[in-house]
Amino acid sequence: MMKIDDIRREYLKDGLSEEKLLANPIEQFESWLQLAVDAKLDDPTAMVVATVDSNGQPSQRIVLLKDVNPNGFVFFTNTESRKAQEIAGNNKVSLHFPWHSLERQVIVYGTAKPLSNLAVTKYFLSRPKESQLAAWASAQSRPVSSRKVLMEKFQQIKNKFSEGEVPLPSFWGGYCIEPHQIEFWQGGANRLHDRFMYKLEDGVWTKQRLNP
Repeated sequence: MMKIDDIRREYLKDGLSEEKLLANPIEQFESWLQLAVDAKLDDPTAMVVATVDSNGQPSQRIVLLKDVNPNGFVFFTNTESRKAQEIAGNNKVSLHFPWHSLERQVIVYGTAKPLSNLAVTKYFLSRPKESQLAAWASAQSRPVSSRKVLMEKFQQIKNKFSEGEVPLPSFWGGYCIEPHQIEFWQGGANRLHDRFMYKLEDGVWTKQRLNP
């Protein structure tokens, strides 16, 4: 078996001070996201979404951020999926943006609020047609006997909606994660990383440095 306990590297790209941080963490996030996009990272909008089921078991998956605005962080999904079912029972969610090559991370703690049907429809109709068809074909998170069965279902859906617009599935929706805490992490030498936590208190964001 390969030896992994001594795989490590130093983090030397940048530092982070309170003076460098904007007062509003959403605006700070947008500035870091733009830098990630400008750096041409693979999937700069990819984020880990963590939810918890009724037994207290956490689960995670990677989805793509589709909007960030003053209200929070937006993504879309099948509302019958595991994550959506867990959000229905416990709408407290954590997001994690791992920008490894920039030696940065952002962690969001917040509450998932369903988006309006109008917002969901607008996004769904903006997707490539093949992605729209895939949404119809996949019973997300549920067992399927083989990839062949999945592809047969996809072809059936493709034939069904071969002409005109693909309608919005009744089981398709989206969420805005309204944050109450956001952490910014910048790697530092000797594992002395820079961490700052923003907290929303009485409608006002405050921030403080955390030990690494």
